[in-house]
Amino acid sequence: MTHEAGIPLGIRFKLLSDTPQDSAAQVVNEVVIGDYRDLDTLREFARGCDVITFDHEHVPTEHLRALEADGIPVRPGPDALVHAQDKGVMRARLDAIGVPCPRHRIVTDPQDVVRFAAEGDGFPVVLKTVRGGYDGKGVWVVESAEEAADPFRAGVPVLAEEKVDYVRELAANVVRSPHGQAVAYPVVESRQVNGVCDTVIAPAPGLDETLALQAEEMALRIAKELGVVGHLAVELFQTRDGRILVNELAMRPHNSGHWTQDGAITSQFANHVRAVLDLPLGDPRPRAEWTVMVNVLGGDYPDMYSAYLHCMARDPQLKIHMYGKDVKPGRKVGHVNTYGDDLDDVLERARHAAGYLRGTITE
Repeated sequence: MTHEAGIPLGIRFKLLSDTPQDSAAQVVNEVVIGDYRDLDTLREFARGCDVITFDHEHVPTEHLRALEADGIPVRPGPDALVHAQDKGVMRARLDAIGVPCPRHRIVTDPQDVVRFAAEGDGFPVVLKTVRGGYDGKGVWVVESAEEAADPFRAGVPVLAEEKVDYVRELAANVVRSPHGQAVAYPVVESRQVNGVCDTVIAPAPGLDETLALQAEEMALRIAKELGVVGHLAVELFQTRDGRILVNELAMRPHNSGHWTQDGAITSQFANHVRAVLDLPLGDPRPRAEWTVMVNVLGGDYPDMYSAYLHCMARDPQLKIHMYGKDVKPGRKVGHVNTYGDDLDDVLERARHAAGYLRGTITE
């Protein structure tokens, strides 16, 4: 999708991919198959590139520093990206700059988790491995020392956090360029199912204007303080007592910003490309009063393409985005965007299309 955004600008992409089946590898012209964890592979790949950017946060920080030492611009750079790679580093830095977060600390063993719980309101407690984890993986909600044993088996540091009493999850998406220009998209509501993003509503319905502005300003400040270049998604909790707390950071085009493909004047992908190349950023304002994105998850019907006829005929305004992935139960294989002036109607259209593509709706 980032490649697609670069095509009208005549931007040529070179891709380092794990396999030829990866989504981007199916559309980018110049593809190198290799392991991003191998420094020699990265260095060979980077030759001739004007700038390096990412679609995930897992490239080793020390490898990115080596590329920078070789004179290759890396955006976002390793000093920024480490805050999306390591949750412990992220929490310490956000504390230092005064950004509100859930109560937290690094814990050493299950008994330390018990002590952390006792320091607050007791169990349940959320445990996270500080590195890795995605779509709910690497995250545990535990009720006792016995349940807290699993995260420590990986042999990596574990972050304990209070289980926040929240009304809903929000996301503030911003983009920042190397020379400091930055734009903010409307704050959205992100609805999760089994730890996976299911629905995004833009803008977040019923969000107080003051709180929305606070979230946008917080995201812009984080981007500036951390030196982010490109897209930054700040995932937030809206608490029952009227606060917003930072949950996670992602420094790449993000699922909570997929609605911008069809719902914003300039998409998150187009602005990420502009920022990485230090071009003037585009207008982030929405095109319609409401835009809804619903993820299409794999189900029991591997041939989703046969559902196009129904979905397109039923809703000519529907926008379908499929990733070329093999269909597996629960796997994100695409998303749909709908937009309009009536939120209930926009939500129903998006949910119907996603459900029909998956096979959970058949009429």
